[in-house]
Amino acid sequence: MKFLTKTTFTIGLLVMLLTVPAFGASINKSIKVGAGEESSGASSVNGSITVGENAVVTGNVETVNGSIRVDSGAAIEDASTVNGAVRLADKVTANDLSTVNGAVKVGESATIDGEIEAVNGSISVQQGTRISDDVSNVNGHVELIGAEVGGDVTTVTGDVDVVEGSVIKGNLIVEERSGWSWGKSTRRKPRIVIGPGSSVQGVIRLEQEVELFISETAEVGGVEGKMTMADAVRFSGDRP
Repeated sequence: MKFLTKTTFTIGLLVMLLTVPAFGASINKSIKVGAGEESSGASSVNGSITVGENAVVTGNVETVNGSIRVDSGAAIEDASTVNGAVRLADKVTANDLSTVNGAVKVGESATIDGEIEAVNGSISVQQGTRISDDVSNVNGHVELIGAEVGGDVTTVTGDVDVVEGSVIKGNLIVEERSGWSWGKSTRRKPRIVIGPGSSVQGVIRLEQEVELFISETAEVGGVEGKMTMADAVRFSGDRP
C-alpha cells in the first residue's frame, strides 16, 4: 500500500533522532511549547510533546516514544510519532499527521493541509474540520463526524463511520487483507456506515466483503469490487 511506504520513510526519519538529535531536541524528556509562544520545531525520542493554545510552531513536531498534543488555535507543520497518539484540539492548523502505534484525534474546525495516517490506531475527525489529502490506516476505527476529506479514505480491517454530513471527495477503499489463513476464516468483516446527508463523491471500492450500510439520504458514486450497491443495506434514521 502506498501509505505504508510513506510510513516506513517516516519511521526512518524519526529513528534517526536516536543517533543524531536535531537542534533543540530532547532525548529522554518531554517538551512543552507554552501558550502563545513561537518555536521553530520540537523533537524528542522518549518523551511527549505539548503545544499550548495559540502557539505557532514553524517546523515539525516529532517524537519516537511519546504522544503529541496540540491545544486549540495553535499552528504547526507536520506531527509524527511511532509509539503514541496525536491529538489536536479545535481550530488547529497543521500539515501531515502520522503515527504507527497510536490514535489520531482531531477536534472541530481544524485545517489539515496534508494527510492523516496511522497503522495500528483509530482516526477520529470532528465537525467542521477539513483535510486536504488522504486519511488512511490499517487497523482501527475511522470516524468522520461532519468532516471533509479532500482525498481517499483507506483502511484494511477498520470500521468506517462517515456521519453527520461528512464528505469524502475521493474514494472510500477497504483493501484486501494480506497474510495466511489456516482453516475456515472467522475474521470479522469491517463495518462501513455512510450516514444521513454524508457523501462519497468517488466510489466505495471493496477488495474484501464488508458489512455495508448506506443511508437513504446519503450520496455515493457507486460500489465496486467484491460487492455492489445491491449488497448495501439502505437505512433511514440516524444509524442502521
